[in-house]
Amino acid sequence: MPDPVDASVFFVGNATMIIRCHGFTLLTDPNFLHRGQRAKLGWGLGTRRRTDPAIDIGGLPPIDLVVLSHLHGDHWDDVARDGLDKDVPIITTHHAARRLRRQGFHRAVGMDTWEEHRVRRGDRLLKITATPARHAPGPVRRLLPPVMGSVLDFGRDFGGDFSGDLGREGRLRDGGRPDLRLHISGDTIMHPCLSEIPRRFPDIDVGIVHLGGTRVLGMLVTMDGEQGAEWLRLIDPFTALTVHYDDYEAFTSSLTDFQRYVRRLGLSHLVHYLMRGETYSLPLRRHGIGPVPRAF
Repeated sequence: MPDPVDASVFFVGNATMIIRCHGFTLLTDPNFLHRGQRAKLGWGLGTRRRTDPAIDIGGLPPIDLVVLSHLHGDHWDDVARDGLDKDVPIITTHHAARRLRRQGFHRAVGMDTWEEHRVRRGDRLLKITATPARHAPGPVRRLLPPVMGSVLDFGRDFGGDFSGDLGREGRLRDGGRPDLRLHISGDTIMHPCLSEIPRRFPDIDVGIVHLGGTRVLGMLVTMDGEQGAEWLRLIDPFTALTVHYDDYEAFTSSLTDFQRYVRRLGLSHLVHYLMRGETYSLPLRRHGIGPVPRAF
């Protein structure tokens, strides 16, 4: 069994990460296009990539499962379709799962909001919970694929199953705490539906926020700097990582915008600015009593 304190995020680029914890290796939103190549957004729309991924798809380690927020060309591209093992489980929306199964990914699993998917390995447990996300306001939503955020709980299965049941103080009861809880926003704008996330998960160790201020037909469809800072205040994680901020021409809000609004809210101490090719050590809990900070 791998060392239980071995927990990290390797940032490939855009929203693509390799997350390792408790012997599990996850890949998120696989996007391996290179600089100058075009991602398909549907309805004849697309956006050109400005950057190269930190590694190519052939450099991936063995992957236990993929967490896919939605089916857009900057999150699931032709390289991923052709290069990933067709037997890899993919946890995603129902919309994406149906299309992935038609591409031969027969283990794609579609989830409803708040639905859970569990994977066990010995006494180690990974639980994935689909969380709400809103890719665009009003009727424009119909032009874009459904999207989900996710909460990833890594822990040990001692019967409590860290089900999310809360004690009087809003903390998980003894025996039910994960060793690590991550929340990935997915491509979303700020919306009232997100407010249920911190009510159900008031103790997020790491929040990973998709930024960029992506615009499609002039409409904001991912959080810009101001909304990203508001998301950080709402979710209130122990620490936060930034992704999805400069890789495509459709992005209109820079990382500097986010930094400015974060400073205004007095939250700069929470954020680590994740760079492509960087590995970040994740804060694990000790004996279920809270996250242990790691040096940046």
